Amino acid sequence: MKILTFGASNTKNSINKALARFTATLVPGAEVEVLDLSDYDLPIFSEDLEKEIGQHPTAKAFFEKIGAADGVIVSFAEHNGSYTAAYKNLFDWASRIDQKVFQDKPTVYLSTSPGPGGAASVLASAKGSAQFFGVDLKAAVSVPSFYDVFDAETGRINEPNALADLTAAAKTLALREAA
Repeated sequence: MKILTFGASNTKNSINKALARFTATLVPGAEVEVLDLSDYDLPIFSEDLEKEIGQHPTAKAFFEKIGAADGVIVSFAEHNGSYTAAYKNLFDWASRIDQKVFQDKPTVYLSTSPGPGGAASVLASAKGSAQFFGVDLKAAVSVPSFYDVFDAETGRINEPNALADLTAAAKTLALREAA
């Protein structure tokens, strides 16, 4: 089973990328590909630019990566209560290729932040719109206070409740393979 995972941020040391990467390791027997959103830099989307250049090849590459996966794990960073500009822009471009950006792939949504909110606002927004974008949402988990629950040396979540929630979420992707 091929799992595609990424943090929805272009921050070099994104805690959401670390959470997504770790959670993907919890999918039994998975082959994991970790995307870096910095590799998908695009001009700001506008219909005028789209008319001028058409579908951007970088957005096509992102869309094709999702299409080639058996499952997807995304961890959403929260900027001012919403998506990061980097993710939103890439998503806008990709949604012009096909509104069902996630192509009905089984998907786990995550979010985290340094504080007690765990980026729950952006996670709620993503969950609320998932049905419109071809997301077969299997689970959604917010992990508050990332630096208190993540061991940077091992790259693992060490808090039992967060670990149990993430393990259960990861197993929902493995269930698809067993079915």
